[in-house]
Amino acid sequence: MTTLVFGHKSPDTDSTGSPIIWSWYLNTIKGTEAKPVLLGEPNTEALFMLDHWSLDKPDIISELASDTPVVIVDTNNPAELPDNINDADITQIIDHHKLVGGLETKGPIDIRIEPLACTATLMWKMIGKDMAQMPTSIKGAMLSCILSDTLEFRSPTTTQEDKAIAHDLAKELGVDIATYASEMFAAKSDVSAFSEAELLRMDSKEYAVGGKQFRVSVLETTSPAQVLDRKDALMAAMPGVAKEDSADEVLLFVVDILNEEATLLVPNDTVKTVAEKSFGATVDADTVVLPGIMSRKKQIIPNLKI
Repeated sequence: MTTLVFGHKSPDTDSTGSPIIWSWYLNTIKGTEAKPVLLGEPNTEALFMLDHWSLDKPDIISELASDTPVVIVDTNNPAELPDNINDADITQIIDHHKLVGGLETKGPIDIRIEPLACTATLMWKMIGKDMAQMPTSIKGAMLSCILSDTLEFRSPTTTQEDKAIAHDLAKELGVDIATYASEMFAAKSDVSAFSEAELLRMDSKEYAVGGKQFRVSVLETTSPAQVLDRKDALMAAMPGVAKEDSADEVLLFVVDILNEEATLLVPNDTVKTVAEKSFGATVDADTVVLPGIMSRKKQIIPNLKI
């Protein structure tokens, strides 16, 4: 039976590229029939990566049959996975996020979680000497994942291992990191084709804070004005998205990659309190700029208070 490899429900570059990388490894090196799939439509940066490296877009699945063998990458959070994930045969988890809990397996499995900025970095370490057999296109996906998750090494989650591996891959591929990263970020910044609800869910994760359920959304861009010009419409869409997703609030952080800061939209008093208690901000309008805030995983989620 074919093993399905997938990441979380809002596929960014890492959750799109890492299933491709690991499926290649399972098929070619381990002799295990595997297929990369997605749990949603990939974002514009991920689509750019697929096109740039001439990679096929993985199929999007909406249902997961019981007992299907699966490898979960770039998450271990049941809320970001199919509703019946515990009915599947989870054979492996490869991740770089904190351990959430709640997944059940049918037997002992291989789990690898390390404090790195990117799942693809961890995969490079796991694949080891077999990297020599990896096609250029897959290596290109690996480089793309690392540059995306580290925001070209600007993110505070970046480790020396992420940097070293990215530079090794770029040298081998003949890629200028600054130029290629700029092209990736430009693709990510074009959000004109997306509705407000789609933007609020594009790079979004669910978290419980102080007894409340938050959908914490991050939009990383080199052109924050493209998003902030739609501020009123985005805030108007938040209650509907929260209700549909069984959340109490939607928090939207617009991360300015170049200026290394985030703007939080403040639609109500609850979010105002979150901004003031979590980040020591003074809020006197419907947005607040948070200097130096770049990472949801390291700077936003650990600090959230209500």
